[in-house]
Amino acid sequence: MPHRLDETESSFRPPHCPNPRCLHHQERAGWRWVRDGTHDRQAAPHRVQRFRCRACGRGFSSQSFRTTYWLRRPDLQPRILKQLGACAGIRQAADVLDCANGTVMNQARRLGRHCLLFQHATSPPRAPSEPLVLDGLRSFEFSQYWPCDLNHVTGSDTHFIEGFNLAELRRSGTMKPHQKERREELETLHGRPDPQATRKQVETLLRRVTGGPCEFKLLSDEHQAYGKAVERMEGWTVQHQRTSSKAPRSPRNPLWPANLLDLLVRHGGANQKRETIAWSKRAQGMLLRMAVFQVVRNFVRGVRVRDGKRSPSPAMKKGLLTKRLSAEEVLEKRLFPGRVGLPADLQEVYEERVPTRQMARLRRHELKYAF
Repeated sequence: MPHRLDETESSFRPPHCPNPRCLHHQERAGWRWVRDGTHDRQAAPHRVQRFRCRACGRGFSSQSFRTTYWLRRPDLQPRILKQLGACAGIRQAADVLDCANGTVMNQARRLGRHCLLFQHATSPPRAPSEPLVLDGLRSFEFSQYWPCDLNHVTGSDTHFIEGFNLAELRRSGTMKPHQKERREELETLHGRPDPQATRKQVETLLRRVTGGPCEFKLLSDEHQAYGKAVERMEGWTVQHQRTSSKAPRSPRNPLWPANLLDLLVRHGGANQKRETIAWSKRAQGMLLRMAVFQVVRNFVRGVRVRDGKRSPSPAMKKGLLTKRLSAEEVLEKRLFPGRVGLPADLQEVYEERVPTRQMARLRRHELKYAF
């Protein structure tokens, strides 16, 4: 029996042209479109309305504006989002959801890209109204010979994760002779990480989350690179307060929001455990998974888990929303990078151009119609 258009499809009106090269991708005024038939699909809605842009001639459908476009299992998307925020590895999530490992991996990448856009569109960079807490979570990609710091900035009062990025490090600490030899071999083959990477990345992060020259208070530990990054921020007036990393990590510690975030990232991310086989094989994957965690932490969960649904989310405390969002609400509509306008460093993450030294061939996000 042929499917019929349901009420949602028949009443759908495209908000803009999905073609990024079309004038009406950004500007809706004067845009004209026509209905251009339908097509059937296995998942709901089973019959989808198609359209055609009168300006550029591109054909598209109502699915072009949903996060489930081109997915055979759209029902998995919110469930995978919850799994990624609940310390599930790729294989564990695939086992629970009864699907292939590749399905979870591909959708995890898509969810990471969507969360980058969702975070930036919902909370664009602006001058901070509260002290910012800066810290770096030590991790590694590919192998323990390639450590890195996951730098992050959090609101001192709201616990809102303002932003994050990654800085490559050189393996240090106690090593056996054969480990030192192996490190030298790898650095000869693939190059040595920039010794100024932490300073450069922290400076980039602070410039991005503050939105431009402004005055703000920064709380951090005594890492030398943090002070050097602040000194190079001409035009910004920064009151930099430092606390020893050896101080008790209790709620009385000024760095408590960052210390708590470090704890939650390790607790909620299978790839961030101290001893695990689920570590991130690529820095790109680590960043996309952190983007998912950022949105879940900021918009879906409460600041205090023990308070249950009574606890406001960090976004509520920041004044961005009046209620906590569900996974389905986060995934309610598709966001387009050309309309959101990501900063250059986040655009590199979105396009999956973050390199991994020991991997010569990297899979990138280069889909023509699903960018």
